Amino acid sequence: MSRLLEASLQHLVPLKSKYSVIELFAGAGGLALGLEQAGFDTKVVVEIDKWATQTLRKNRPYWNVVEDDIQKISSQGIKNYLETNEEIDLLSGGYPCQSFSYAGNRLGVEDARGTLFYDFAKILDELKPKMFLAENVKGLVTHDKGRTLQTMIKVFEDEGYTIAYQVLNALHYGVAQKRERIFIVGIRKDIVKVVNKPFEFPKPYAYQLTLGDILKDVPPSECATYNEKKKEVLKYVSPGGCWRDLPDDIAREYMKTTYFMGGGRTGIARRLSWDEAGLTVLCTPAQKQTERCHPDELRPFSIRENARIQSFPDDWEFEGSLAQKYKQIGNAVPVNLAKEVGKAMREYLELYTKVSQCKSMN
Repeated sequence: MSRLLEASLQHLVPLKSKYSVIELFAGAGGLALGLEQAGFDTKVVVEIDKWATQTLRKNRPYWNVVEDDIQKISSQGIKNYLETNEEIDLLSGGYPCQSFSYAGNRLGVEDARGTLFYDFAKILDELKPKMFLAENVKGLVTHDKGRTLQTMIKVFEDEGYTIAYQVLNALHYGVAQKRERIFIVGIRKDIVKVVNKPFEFPKPYAYQLTLGDILKDVPPSECATYNEKKKEVLKYVSPGGCWRDLPDDIAREYMKTTYFMGGGRTGIARRLSWDEAGLTVLCTPAQKQTERCHPDELRPFSIRENARIQSFPDDWEFEGSLAQKYKQIGNAVPVNLAKEVGKAMREYLELYTKVSQCKSMN
């Protein structure tokens, strides 16, 4: 981009106050909420889980929440759920990582049929939004020796998008949690041609939060419990410690055959401390191999504590049983991380709007 054009853009303002987004695989709304905070207007959210959709409707009654199977929606067309024929700015969603073969006839997206990635790509082809955002587990980078990710990128490129991807740690973006995820950003090639600038992921914050920073004055809420046997074990573990803090006889009994195995296995009988960030919030709060015990008390983190660690606001309510609430929170994208990625995407869309406006005036 030329300096002359950059100078001209300083005098222009975005033509739109909000940019439209459709979200697939919405879950309890972590990604959608973060994008809303970044300035996106949610047109449709799609989710199959009935408790997650109840959570979405509870918190955002004005969102168009579609509770249905994504395979059915991709077959019938998602435009049936839109009130207007307006161009969509962003398609977002975290489809599951599934392996598929692309080595045969190289038929493009058809080779991924039967996977949920196929349905995401099919809806992308239907909408042709200016940009898309796909979030997934860090393991996608190495899944099937990297072939799965490269196949996805090839399909996206064939659909007419320039791709950028990066593994981001929520800890670097105002979230008190060590949680790494891959974010794949696609920009329609005609948009890239106009902007003439690559997409840049958000820069890390200059600070990192700890559990002590965010878990003050947490509203009371439901909480899972440990059985008495587990409490008798965890009482020996200091904040920040794990099974290695246990007396040897108790450690041998608790660890059983894994006591003699190599490796740290530091997730077993793990108690977190106030001066560290949380570990990845999980869908179940009391698994032996991945313990996250409260720093002071003999219990897991509560619903509202886990929600805070995921950077949900305290007024975001979760519907369903206790197990369903933990599951929804554990599956969510950290809200503040989603917001920062969303802001970077919004800035790119705003730049496109300004450049288009500038060129139309010349």
